[in-house]
Amino acid sequence: MRDIYHDELDEIGAVLIRMAKIVGVAMQRATGALLDGDLTTAESVISSDPEVDALRAHTEERCFQMIARQQPVATDLRVLITSIHMLTDLERMGDLALHIAKVARLRYPDRAVPDDIRDVIEQMGSVAQSLVAKVADVLEGRDIELAQAIEAEDDSMDALHRKLFTLLLSPNWSHGTEAAIDMTLLGRYYERYADHAVAVARRVVFIVTGQWPDPLASGFSTLG
Repeated sequence: MRDIYHDELDEIGAVLIRMAKIVGVAMQRATGALLDGDLTTAESVISSDPEVDALRAHTEERCFQMIARQQPVATDLRVLITSIHMLTDLERMGDLALHIAKVARLRYPDRAVPDDIRDVIEQMGSVAQSLVAKVADVLEGRDIELAQAIEAEDDSMDALHRKLFTLLLSPNWSHGTEAAIDMTLLGRYYERYADHAVAVARRVVFIVTGQWPDPLASGFSTLG
């Protein structure tokens, strides 16, 4: 019975890795659809989102059943409870890629991103894809050092978000209110995607160490 139980824990971990890869592909395709005005790709991102929702719902229920059935303690309980939170983070990352694809669809046949903003959005997409690729590796290897690198890379996303707002607030902005609203929303979607990637990384550190990373200090702060 214990072997079956630990196999189930491993399967939950495999689902988390699978979800990270799915939402990574979704972000890559959503960004491409946004920059290229590609309606077909945008629609494919939108239509694939229910797969992530279903994985989250099914696996979350499985975690609850294991807690009720096995009454785990210590590390196993930490894994299950934390996995439930990571499922939510990953689902939300999928939702944010979905929102980006919907902006691309809304503005079709035009491209939603003005030419002079394209480079910033492209960089935000690249950082988001780099972060989620690292998340998948952290989930698979429970690599604490890589988890910390994710938090450091999130600073790049924050800097790009600030740069985007600088462009939006510039007196030289000539693309109107509608485009400004689109760019504001897109900046928020990319920033939140990165924030959820950081949250997953922190949760992996907590699983491994039993300590919660302190973003305001080096090292970790112990949870009571």
